[in-house]
Amino acid sequence: MPINLLPASAAAFAPRSAPTIVLGSKVEPWLTQTLKRINKIKRPLNSVPQHYRCLTETLSSTLAIWTLCSIMLPKKPDSELVKDSSNPLVEAMFNYQLVHIEAYVVHVDMVSQHEVAFKLTPETIDDLVKYHKDIYSVDVSANTWSWPEKEVQLKKLQEEFVQAVNRFVFRTGVRALEGLEEDGAGELLDGRSEDVKNAITQLFLPLLPPPPRIVDVVRPAPLLPSSSGVQNGSWWAPTQSLPQPQPTPVDSWRVLPSTPSPTVAACTTDSQPSFWATMAMDQVQLPSPTPSFSTPYCSSGDYYSPPQTTASLAVTSASYASLPLPSMLMPQCMPSVSMSSFAPFWSYSDMPPAYAATM
Repeated sequence: MPINLLPASAAAFAPRSAPTIVLGSKVEPWLTQTLKRINKIKRPLNSVPQHYRCLTETLSSTLAIWTLCSIMLPKKPDSELVKDSSNPLVEAMFNYQLVHIEAYVVHVDMVSQHEVAFKLTPETIDDLVKYHKDIYSVDVSANTWSWPEKEVQLKKLQEEFVQAVNRFVFRTGVRALEGLEEDGAGELLDGRSEDVKNAITQLFLPLLPPPPRIVDVVRPAPLLPSSSGVQNGSWWAPTQSLPQPQPTPVDSWRVLPSTPSPTVAACTTDSQPSFWATMAMDQVQLPSPTPSFSTPYCSSGDYYSPPQTTASLAVTSASYASLPLPSMLMPQCMPSVSMSSFAPFWSYSDMPPAYAATM
């Protein structure tokens, strides 16, 4: 990619001088026709050096000033403008002015870049700087909230605009030279004026206030059990009361099984409640102990033989319902009962003969 260089006359605050022109080995026909049209005196244009001399003399003239575009700008700050809604034409005439953006040619390249470069005239630069300082800065300052460094930032904005407008160089295609007129003056054609207007408008930067400061959110430290503000024993208390556990419903046939199970009864005093009396049915369910086999002392006639008739079963069930439980007949006194040492301590031989016969 070729390096795109500009002459020293295109630098900021540089005085005007003759433009640098680079032509190829063959001159374009449109350039020859343009030079013949603008020259009052007929000059021979049969070679590249003749085109070079004619173009250099034409663009170096003090009258060779191009009008790049025209911009409508307000004459006064917004607070001082005339407000007349009944006649918009009068309001526009008193409030706005037309500023012509004028420039001169500093560089022509018809070999590598095929472009022409324009630099603003000192008069145009002064008009833009004055407008920025007296009108534009006042408006942006009035439309921006105040902060401690606002005036410093506004002055810095004005200085940056002065530097930018002096460095401004507009580049466009070399075919823009078709707009040449007598004495080297001219104007841009084919909509290039809109490109200049957009480029000039971008030089007016807004006044940006400082960004808001990021404030760190300080969260309170969690209270530990050793903190003085928490009472001992209450830091682990739940915020919501838990519902009391409901006992699991037990069917009546499970409470009183068909086969009587031996019940351990412990002798307790008034001050110490019974261990089994304080335990609910749903907390501990122990299987019935397997009775140890022992030879009964009663005769064979005392043993119960299950009858085979239904009537006998009904009578036996009725008699069994009227009998008391084994724990009511034979309470066993034990000083203490351990779950790990729990073992059957009764046998069928300890029961009365009547109950053993019924079983």
